[in-house]
Amino acid sequence: MTRTWLATVLAGMLIASPATAQTPGVERPLGTLQEQAELQQEWLIERLDSVLPRLMREYGVQMWVIPMREYNEDPLFKALSAPTTFAARRRTVYIFHDRGPEEGVERIAIGGNSQGGAYEILRETEQAPDGRPREFWGADQWQVVVRAIRERDPENIAVNISHELSFADGLSAGEWEQLREALGPDLTSRVVRAEDMALDYLAIRVPSMSATYYHMEELVHHLIATMFSSQVITPGVTTTADAAWWFRQHVNDLGLGTWFQPSVDIQRRGVSMSDSTAPVIQRGDVLHCDVGITALRLNTDTQHMGYVLREGESEAPEGLKRALHTANRLQDILLAEMRPGLTGNEILRAALEMMSAEGIDGTIYTHPIGEHGHGAGPLIGLWDRQDGVPGRGDVRIRAATWHSIELQATSPVPEWDGQPVRMMLEEEAELTPEGETRWVLRRQEALHLVR
Repeated sequence: MTRTWLATVLAGMLIASPATAQTPGVERPLGTLQEQAELQQEWLIERLDSVLPRLMREYGVQMWVIPMREYNEDPLFKALSAPTTFAARRRTVYIFHDRGPEEGVERIAIGGNSQGGAYEILRETEQAPDGRPREFWGADQWQVVVRAIRERDPENIAVNISHELSFADGLSAGEWEQLREALGPDLTSRVVRAEDMALDYLAIRVPSMSATYYHMEELVHHLIATMFSSQVITPGVTTTADAAWWFRQHVNDLGLGTWFQPSVDIQRRGVSMSDSTAPVIQRGDVLHCDVGITALRLNTDTQHMGYVLREGESEAPEGLKRALHTANRLQDILLAEMRPGLTGNEILRAALEMMSAEGIDGTIYTHPIGEHGHGAGPLIGLWDRQDGVPGRGDVRIRAATWHSIELQATSPVPEWDGQPVRMMLEEEAELTPEGETRWVLRRQEALHLVR
């Protein structure tokens, strides 16, 4: 998929009528479902071949056992399975056995299929009354699991149990009770928890994902630019709910998804809008949106600001421009502190100290992003926890990860008689494999203008 082709598609999208339910000519901005699946399968094999062995050796794990049942999948499921597999089959157990750098990590699937050749299928069968092979399920399936473990005789057996980290707590109580009973006391004594390893496997991106994520960011920016324009908003007529539903419908028409309900809200001179529900957008309003799209099992999360020009205005008031630039400065401060090896709480503390030194009134609530919108990795603050986040904030940031740089800076605006205006921004950034922090696409540095 070339960037020229995508630009043509997006241009067609921008001139489409916002009232039109269908969007001719732009149904597949990220390719067909088959093309997307082929790309996702490449990502799966690349992660299993490169990221997984490195992490198992880094954390000293010789075997990792991940059992799950249909519709009660482990949070790692989508990062371990083929794009054509939507749920675990009855019971699925993935076993990873590190045989060392020479032989590599053995990947075994007990239950389900090979996930496009990513796993070796291990099953034991007997003849059913009609002569066809019948797979062992239920209690008998644990016999296959334990036999596989005993034959490989690992020094330790990692499982996904965690009190603090939800992404590393995928082993349900029922599955753990059955697994423990099947293992017996001798093998159970080798069980360890793989909390940080599970979190890191989900958080680390492989290089081949970057181009697609860049295109997703382009798409989001174009959609926001259209939503915050006269193509969608008619001052005095359009409500904030109308704009939010336009975004969600348009994303749906493109064959993509959203992982949360899009929102649009406003700040208005001399008026408190805190209790307003779907107000009508008026000239002079400051606009804010929070939107995210889902495609190829990846998510985006973006917040931009806009302004509805008054009659006779060609630009936003200077005070609003300066307020946006102040929020941009807070982004700079945060990105400068995001270095591999530091915890989320350490990054938060350093950034807030610099923010205070520069006299910025702001809040930082940044999170990782990837297979999950609020993804695996360290939290760098929460809006109501600016003193640090126990547990998730103590996780260390890693290279080759993606983060939603989410924050706000509040500034008094002279043209609004000193009324404080919050500039709430969110933009995806990546820590490259080399540890450099940069925007996936670009950040917002000028207000969207509704003319």
